[in-house]
Amino acid sequence: MTAPTSTSSPELWSITETAAFLRIPVGTLYQWRHRRTGPRASKVGRHLRYNPADVRAWLEDQAA
Repeated sequence: MTAPTSTSSPELWSITETAAFLRIPVGTLYQWRHRRTGPRASKVGRHLRYNPADVRAWLEDQAA
């Protein structure tokens, strides 16, 4: 049985996918989360998930 998908909500990225997009180590994302300086993440069960739009917005904000 597969999980339902919604076309209105974006697919969330895992911490590994987010680190690959930003080209940084996964550990850096964990450090940023601990320091509350990185892109916003949500806990889904035991896992961190990132909204790609939030990651891109955070990245744009860092470049400004």
